[in-house]
Amino acid sequence: MKQNQMRRATLLLLLGSMMPVLSAGAQYVHVQPPPPVVERPRPAPGRGYVWIPGYQRWDGNRFIWAPGKWAIAPRPRAVWMPGHWDRSPNGWRWVAGGWRG
Repeated sequence: MKQNQMRRATLLLLLGSMMPVLSAGAQYVHVQPPPPVVERPRPAPGRGYVWIPGYQRWDGNRFIWAPGKWAIAPRPRAVWMPGHWDRSPNGWRWVAGGWRG
């Protein structure tokens, strides 16, 4: 009986960890995103902070501006590569930004 419970728990854990991968398909929007808002960031709150610019976020019905923010770089020479909207025959697809280097 305990062995069946362990198998079931292992299976549930495995399936739960796969859920983000299974649902991570690209989302296409059929409305062109508005241009980015020009932001004037305040001075950095300290050394090692990098400005991550804001972006137009799709909420399922319309675009909403997600303001930029200061973040501490995860590594000394890391650079933030901003996300962007990519146009394709299927519509507009968000390509997320991330740290490089």
